[in-house]
Amino acid sequence: MYRLLWFLVILPALVQAYDTRLSGFIGAELRGFVDDAQFDDQFDGLQPSAIVQPEWSILPEKGDDQFSFIPFARLDSRDNRRTHFDIREAYWLHIDADYELLVGVNRVFWGVAEFRHLVDIINQTDFVEDIDGEDKLGQPMINLATHQDWGSLNLFVMPWFRERTFPGKDGRLRFPLVTDGDPDYDASNDQQHVDVALRYSHYAGAWDFGIYYFNGTGREPRFLVNDNGTRLVPFYDLIEQVGTDIQFTHEGWLWKFEGLWRSQNSDHFWATVGGFEYTLYQIVDSSADLGLLLEFSWDGRDSDSAEAPPVLFDDDFFFGTRLTLNDVQDSELLAGFVIDRDTHASQLSVEAERRLDNHWKLELESRWFLNSGNDVAVAFKKDSNVTLRLARYF
Repeated sequence: MYRLLWFLVILPALVQAYDTRLSGFIGAELRGFVDDAQFDDQFDGLQPSAIVQPEWSILPEKGDDQFSFIPFARLDSRDNRRTHFDIREAYWLHIDADYELLVGVNRVFWGVAEFRHLVDIINQTDFVEDIDGEDKLGQPMINLATHQDWGSLNLFVMPWFRERTFPGKDGRLRFPLVTDGDPDYDASNDQQHVDVALRYSHYAGAWDFGIYYFNGTGREPRFLVNDNGTRLVPFYDLIEQVGTDIQFTHEGWLWKFEGLWRSQNSDHFWATVGGFEYTLYQIVDSSADLGLLLEFSWDGRDSDSAEAPPVLFDDDFFFGTRLTLNDVQDSELLAGFVIDRDTHASQLSVEAERRLDNHWKLELESRWFLNSGNDVAVAFKKDSNVTLRLARYF
């Protein structure tokens, strides 16, 4: 009773001491597939779904602590695996003069390339959201960082592994065999293995660069077939990885490079992605900017081997263009074309977005598998699709 009375006394002070902010969005999405499904049990036609992602932040008026909470939920009408809930962020951040300490669930992005996020490894990919690797599950972590004149140093300790999500038997954008069942792990303690990463980043004039070391459970699984040959079972290897990302800026040029070395499953390999983006400002005497992109991705692992995770971009060129209108609606268009030098498998992707007013936003995404070749993309050859998303921000 006394504790309750004491809480009621100090509650007004707590409310005044912290600035609580609520933002986020709620949206409706309609994805349509152009062709009938390639595999049994998959649906045809339209895939409506609903999304909600509120964002709470608590900022003290006086003090060095911050709190963030961002849950995410999708309700899908055609694939029960795509109906899912995740905590994208839920952390406490303490900021000191010499260091920062974050404890909880967070999302961390590394890399500079446009079409392949090669060195990004902290978070697991939310594969039922999209196959482009941009949607990530929240990762439990302790992150200790210091930012000095000589650069930034980040230590990550991750005590719990997040397994990748995959479409169900009804879902599209999946492999011929459904990925199902409990995953297998190289680590004896499965998901409880403690992963660690150390990253150093800095800049020098027009150069921005980072280098890191990761030791733990790899985010990319390889796949084993179950005993009766009806399902794929993900297997997560313990890996060691060293990666770097470098960007050079000069006038309208952005030169980008990502590279890594990885030891996995008693083997090791190198992989790189690099290229440039050149921006033409105020084209044809307008306020619009046009960016021209070219990147090349190479991966040294054997993509046909069951002893390694499947690789979609192992020897591929990416050609793209980014149109930014610089209008009050923040209108933007990104179109890209990827082609494999060996198999000639190719993809065309288009992303466009525009604010309708201060609260509403309209997005269009489209991905076309034009030539499946004989690589991993052959599983998606009937999955060309167009997605329309309307979101209300608050």
